[in-house]
Amino acid sequence: MPIQVTCRHCLKRFQVSDKFAGKTGPCPNCKKPIEIPKADEQVVIHAPTDGAPKDSKGVSVLKPIERKETDVTKSGLLISIGAIVAVFGFALVFRFTGQDGAAPFWAQLVGLILLAPPLVWSGYTFLYDQEREPYVGPELRNRVLICSALFAVIWVVYAFVPSYVFELDKPSEMSWTVFGITLCVMIALGALASAGTFELEFFNGVIHAGLYFIVIVLLALTSGVALAGKPSQDDRLLEPLASQPAAETLSVAVTDVTSPRLTPPRPS
Repeated sequence: MPIQVTCRHCLKRFQVSDKFAGKTGPCPNCKKPIEIPKADEQVVIHAPTDGAPKDSKGVSVLKPIERKETDVTKSGLLISIGAIVAVFGFALVFRFTGQDGAAPFWAQLVGLILLAPPLVWSGYTFLYDQEREPYVGPELRNRVLICSALFAVIWVVYAFVPSYVFELDKPSEMSWTVFGITLCVMIALGALASAGTFELEFFNGVIHAGLYFIVIVLLALTSGVALAGKPSQDDRLLEPLASQPAAETLSVAVTDVTSPRLTPPRPS
């Protein structure tokens, strides 16, 4: 077994064979004489004892729990991107082939539901707490499905709340300002759902929910669906009247016509 030697002159470290133990020789670096320590004089650093039970070879039988790093896998990322591209592709097809240049309602509903799982899964793999053990396997799948369903249900806020408050016939008749406020409320509710489902911090939940809702808004714009700013039925009826030229005011000149006075005949 080689002996570890450190020259006391140049502090160079090197190894020598144990047959030179206790002898004196020149340092290979500075050539000054040094004494090789004996085998029993070596400083041995022992690993700290953990107090765990050992096997016959002195190895601990309690294996430490290794942390598993969960990153976006290549296959999962390709599936998510493929699903998003496919849904946007169908949205373009419906826009150019559907009635009124927009996707039908059933296609909007299908796209809203199909985009939820890949967006929820990919968002969680980026935003999960690095200090906690991530969800994997069937548990991750179940939580993704639950969160996806909650995100889809939150669109009920857009469908009914502004229409009820402002007495609109359709949600698309709301102004863009009202739509922006409604979208912020939906993202906040989605953040609560995300934080409760995946145990995320609220700020990460906002990013998680915002990813889904903003992508759905972009999908609606791509498919030609009017989310807001659409004139109401009353406004459409008033448009032809507003487009007509204003009636000209006719001034009528009133002429003061003096009729001749009839005088009664004088008696003869």
